[in-house]
Amino acid sequence: MAAAAAVSVADVSKKENKRAGGVDWPSNPMVTPLLTDLYQFTMAYAYWKAGKHQERAVFDLYFRRNPFGGEYTVFAGLEECIKLIANFRFTEDDISFIRSSLPPSCEVGFFDYLRNIDCSDVELYAISEGFVVFPKIPLVRIEGPVAVVQLLETALVNLINYASLVATNAARHRFVAGKSKLLIEYGLRRAQGPDGGVGASKYCYMGGFDATSNVTAGKLYGIPLRGTLSHAFVSSFLRSHILGGIFLETNRSELAAFTSYALAFPKNFVALVDTYDVMKSGIPNFCAVALALNDLGYKALGIRLDSGDLAYLSRESRSIFQAIEKELRVPNFGKITITASNDLNEETIDALNKQGHEVDLFGIGTHLVTCYAQPALGVVFKLVEINNQPRIKLSEDISKVSIPCKKRCYRLYGKEGYPLVDIMTRENELPPKVGERILCRHPFTESKRAYVVPQRVEELMKCFWPGRSGKDREELLPIKQIREQCMKQLEQMRPDHMRRLNPTPYKVSVSAKLYDFIHSLWLNEAPVGELQ
Repeated sequence: MAAAAAVSVADVSKKENKRAGGVDWPSNPMVTPLLTDLYQFTMAYAYWKAGKHQERAVFDLYFRRNPFGGEYTVFAGLEECIKLIANFRFTEDDISFIRSSLPPSCEVGFFDYLRNIDCSDVELYAISEGFVVFPKIPLVRIEGPVAVVQLLETALVNLINYASLVATNAARHRFVAGKSKLLIEYGLRRAQGPDGGVGASKYCYMGGFDATSNVTAGKLYGIPLRGTLSHAFVSSFLRSHILGGIFLETNRSELAAFTSYALAFPKNFVALVDTYDVMKSGIPNFCAVALALNDLGYKALGIRLDSGDLAYLSRESRSIFQAIEKELRVPNFGKITITASNDLNEETIDALNKQGHEVDLFGIGTHLVTCYAQPALGVVFKLVEINNQPRIKLSEDISKVSIPCKKRCYRLYGKEGYPLVDIMTRENELPPKVGERILCRHPFTESKRAYVVPQRVEELMKCFWPGRSGKDREELLPIKQIREQCMKQLEQMRPDHMRRLNPTPYKVSVSAKLYDFIHSLWLNEAPVGELQ
């Protein structure tokens, strides 16, 4: 009874939370305030012990380099970050575990502090999910009590890192496949655990895929589901004496399997044709069953090729289907859908394009969901201001120098409608105006600068969690609208930024005032050497 009561109270609490904040709980139950590194708690204790824990801090979340050798990234994972912030509270069980994990010298008052914190004093500004983004530009700016924001750091980086990486990977596969081809994500069985599998399905769809084989993702996010059958189904059938002598060279058990599957799904018949031999068995057997279905008033949907020379086999299959349509006068038989799978990636699809193929639909798994070509995006989380005082992180590696202070970010568009440059300004600067010339400077390289006269100016960062500020909160979009937004973003990019080989780097800049401020602060903070 006590357990049932506890569950009931928890359910009521969740419902009340959603009514109060208007934001549901994270999709993954593992996303809790404990999804962080131990040093976030040790730092939080040290802040609390020093009386600094309520100091107002501003952090930027960004990345330093585009993935996969490209020059763009798709931003994803924001919704789960907002869900975490909206529901950020430690349970008594959480606090007991934290207490047991920290040194026994930690004072009891710290755990009372943890018991009472939430994110009501936190503000989060971000670029909209599904937008094309670039290095150095903050994807997220988060403001709040320094101890609370540090406790959020690891989870926010985790939620955005993989989501943005796999959404970008999906967008790159969509780009190389072309708009006319259908793409299905087949990666669940090869993903890094169930969390990686479900997340991959969500963000692949966001990045441009049309469907998934993952039933859980279909239920959770409303992603269209697609699937065929496996080699096991085909090879599970024994030879049928009834069919003996009909096709002398084809595998008769394969014909029996196709017949059985067609009887089960006469309106959705797709055959996996490479279990034995594609051209000598799979295609003839498929055609026999498909023609029988046609006589009964049904239309076979297509075939799947999972091995062999996909370019050659798809062309040969299409030729046979077209010949049947012409000679037997079967309408649209030549347009039967050809699906290709078999460990596909960007390179293999690009190679198929160059060879010439007749594939209509690509099923992609391992290389897509594991981000085989690059395992991490490299998102970082840097303090840029505390108590209204700008902070900078210096390094001998220029790429690791942070851009200080609270900033506003804009995208400037040219006459042809393409984005020309993203520019960061100090928060109190006047925004760029259409038709007015603005000097755009590289943050660190003095000689890299250019004047831009924008034809359109778009402010990138919006308030997605206002805390107690009273500001309007930007609504989170449904996944289908985010996907549409992503496709629109990708279409408006200049082609040379998008190409696979030697893409043109997209320019990210700062205003002249911010450039001067960065270098003034840099000189002020950097130690001065002394020669003996």
